[in-house]
Amino acid sequence: MEKISLRIPRWLATLAVAAIFAGCANNTPSSTPVIESEPEPEPELVVMTPPLVVKGNAPQQYVVKKGDTLWDISTRFLDTPWRWPELWDSNPQIVNPHLIYPGDLLILAYKDGRPFIQIHRGRQELRLSPKVREEELDRAITTIPMDVIRPFLSRPRVVTQEELNAAPHIVSSMDRHLMAGPGHRVYAHGIHDDDIVQYMVVRPGSVYRNPADHSDILGYEAIHLGDAQLKEFADVSTLQISKSNREILNGDRLLPMNDEMPRATFMPRAPKEKVKGQIIAVPGGVVLIGQHQVVAINLGEQDGMEPGHVLAIYQLGETVRDPLRGNKQVKMPDERAGTLMVFRTFARVSYGLVMRATRTMHVDDIVSNPR
Repeated sequence: MEKISLRIPRWLATLAVAAIFAGCANNTPSSTPVIESEPEPEPELVVMTPPLVVKGNAPQQYVVKKGDTLWDISTRFLDTPWRWPELWDSNPQIVNPHLIYPGDLLILAYKDGRPFIQIHRGRQELRLSPKVREEELDRAITTIPMDVIRPFLSRPRVVTQEELNAAPHIVSSMDRHLMAGPGHRVYAHGIHDDDIVQYMVVRPGSVYRNPADHSDILGYEAIHLGDAQLKEFADVSTLQISKSNREILNGDRLLPMNDEMPRATFMPRAPKEKVKGQIIAVPGGVVLIGQHQVVAINLGEQDGMEPGHVLAIYQLGETVRDPLRGNKQVKMPDERAGTLMVFRTFARVSYGLVMRATRTMHVDDIVSNPR
């Protein structure tokens, strides 16, 4: 039988071998892990501050008067008075915008399109420096009405349950009076330090609760009842009431008197971080909130609050029923109602003063960054 010779071109043989190896490679599990590239990080969102705009009816000149506040003057020039310091940025001669005095002449000027304020006293432009004018600080106008907030700078204060539990308390009084007042001697248990002599007598007042979770207690208002001085230190110590605002009863607590007053000057500014909270109480039990009333909010030092922070107040929108959608409940939009400035902070609560009110406000209304 004749043999048939089958000649295969070399290039075709090479291609067939390559295909066989490729097929084997595809059937063999890969030992090299597939590394997925990480997604590109999203660019950070930069919040742009709109240009500072001066009111159309802002005065070209203004003479500071006794009784003015920095906020009052700011509202003459700006719709956003917390941005007052920006009016001073273009003026290198002004170091501290806090120190403005009755009789100062404020002149509105512009440089490269930016508004700024010049200060004149007499015929000389003045450099405002706390080092130069320390002796006149008490003459400088205040940022906000101090007569409204002064009682809140030292008292009342916000205390935690732990602080209340650890505080000494009045057990009885001399001659077993039901109520004690100035000049009376009282007996207290729980004083452990004879170096602390001055105490304020307090009673737990409003309970500040988290609106989102009423079981979460943010703190207690400590109602100031009076002051007492330690006379004899013992297991049951003797104190004398030096003054009282209302009757002092057995069971009332004693808190050490704080000689350091919280700051009384403020730099109004918006918080750098986004915040949102609510009004949780009005000291004194007022129902309707208006201008120059003190409110407590559920934002504190833990939330980044600082004295001077300015927040917008929004009236909480009502929830109503929509009759055309099967009486489905619909929440109405929150409406801008005013502005407050924080003047005293605690761990989870702050006190603020309502600086502007465009409509009536209530407990539970929203506070957030101003726009």
